Amino acid sequence: MEFGIAVTTAADSWKVVKRAEELGFSHAWFYDTQMLCADCFVAMGAAAVQTSKIRLGTGVLIPSNRIAPVTANGFASLNQLAPGRIDFGVGTGFTGRRTMGLGAMKLADMEEYIRVVMALLAGETVDFTVEGKRQKITFLNPELKLINLADPVRLHLSAYGPRAQALTAKLGAGWINFVGDVAGGNRALASMQESWRKVGRADGSMSAVAFALGCVLQPGEAADGERAMAQAGPRAAVLLHRAADEALSGLPNTSTIPESVADPVARYVELARGFEPADARYLMNHRGHLMAVKDIERPYVTADLIRQTTLTAEEDEIVRRIRALRDAGYTQFTIQLTPGQEAAIEDWARVVAKV
Repeated sequence: MEFGIAVTTAADSWKVVKRAEELGFSHAWFYDTQMLCADCFVAMGAAAVQTSKIRLGTGVLIPSNRIAPVTANGFASLNQLAPGRIDFGVGTGFTGRRTMGLGAMKLADMEEYIRVVMALLAGETVDFTVEGKRQKITFLNPELKLINLADPVRLHLSAYGPRAQALTAKLGAGWINFVGDVAGGNRALASMQESWRKVGRADGSMSAVAFALGCVLQPGEAADGERAMAQAGPRAAVLLHRAADEALSGLPNTSTIPESVADPVARYVELARGFEPADARYLMNHRGHLMAVKDIERPYVTADLIRQTTLTAEEDEIVRRIRALRDAGYTQFTIQLTPGQEAAIEDWARVVAKV
């Protein structure tokens, strides 16, 4: 099993990525959420020149937010700085679109986008629709070595529903899944493995990446203590954000709300009904999304909610859970580090050394 980190992208994320490489992590994934984070291509470029082994990927890029030739150029440019170390993680969009009050983009549009990007990276001439016209485009002078089309860029899809998983299998792409609990994560993996089998792809040959947040607790430390709230609380708060989006904007909530936390979630939704501005309540709802727990959210981010949605436990228990993910077929475990809590990478290095 490989191990990675995910970062809420900062311009200087290279610092923690460099430390991750020193600690033996194999991957660093950069969130592409323009209204919350720094630009992922800027941060990946800085990380590329400060590291030599660790793979750098978008985790994940949302096609509607960047036109395909610009994305292909960004990856080809990164590939010149870090040859063969670049990953193209892509999805139909949650955070990066919800921060603008939008739902996920159409799966067919994402597939077309991937087709164009990957064809350009392969040095092909490809049809591309721009301003309502179908135009042929290609990189015109790759021989000048301003960019790198020689080394492959690996494709990974964030795919939750059966249609998205089928597309992942069809494209032979790696798979990215956000995991809150082992049982749920392994059920999702079993579904993805079935999609791979249907197209004749052996499970063992495919990449399956489990993203998670959590806190490595000290003996007796509370799951809603200061450290856990900072490191794992932002993932727990996502359940609040999803519920509010559904209630206020009609956007689908694909996360099951456990009965044990239904009350704080419902109370948060009522709070969110009063967010301002009234015509854009999503702005306050998603402020700090996956980065920090807002002061107004703290009463609703309970210890139970954190335990239900994150890998927050003492060290040996977390090791047991990651082993269970590995044994089910996940090939990589990636832990997200929250802003100001980058030192937690040392805790996770101890954990993964035991897995």
